Amino acid sequence: MKTPDLSRSVRGSVVLITGAASGMGRAAARLFASEGAKVAVTDRDAVGAARVAEEITQAGHAARAWALDVADAEAIERVVAEAAKAFGGLDIIINNAGVAQFLPLDDPEYDRHWARVLDILLTAPQRVVRAALPHLRRSAAGRVINVASTEALVAQNRDSIYCAGKSGVLGLTRAMAVELGRDGITVNCICPGPIHTGMTAAIPEDDKATFARRYTALRRYGQPEEVAHAMLSLALPASSYITGVVLPVDGGQTARAA
Repeated sequence: MKTPDLSRSVRGSVVLITGAASGMGRAAARLFASEGAKVAVTDRDAVGAARVAEEITQAGHAARAWALDVADAEAIERVVAEAAKAFGGLDIIINNAGVAQFLPLDDPEYDRHWARVLDILLTAPQRVVRAALPHLRRSAAGRVINVASTEALVAQNRDSIYCAGKSGVLGLTRAMAVELGRDGITVNCICPGPIHTGMTAAIPEDDKATFARRYTALRRYGQPEEVAHAMLSLALPASSYITGVVLPVDGGQTARAA
């Protein structure tokens, strides 16, 4: 039996990241590039994606940007193919793009938001992985990292749509891990807790501090870079026997009693 590559370096690997114009996606793009990976920066915000790619290239690393709305199935096929051609393959997929939606069950627009949010949170990741499969199968260390949320493990008021979408990502991750294990591709899921990102920017700082003290063991919000380092750990060639895992990166939120 072939001995797995136990390298702790992603140098030379190609990583495609969705939702990479800001927050955790941007942090991941910058971190992977600094570790020697070639980064396909994709985001619905074309200007933001280009800005992140420019930051990376100005630092002397390899990156290119693509505008990608993950709700567009044809765009996913095109961008994945273009990124693989530009960099000579794909080794790592990070499904990070997301959208938050909090609504009561009796909201008259509930069904419309349900369809839109689940298309982005749950349908898009499987489309990205399926488009990338031929390249991942040729990789010496194929990796898929799906980003869910602690809202897949616990719930808050009026978050049934977001909770359902993120919970689905957990099931999708486990099923993909089982199916793709024979190809040597690992599939894992990260569940960020309260993180300083664009989605949480509108929350008043006093409210963030109160939430963190009440619900996290570390009593603070996390930084996007802390989530990015968890992604990097799961993407290493040496992480070859870790698959189907759900990893909370939440400052101990899910460890604490309410």
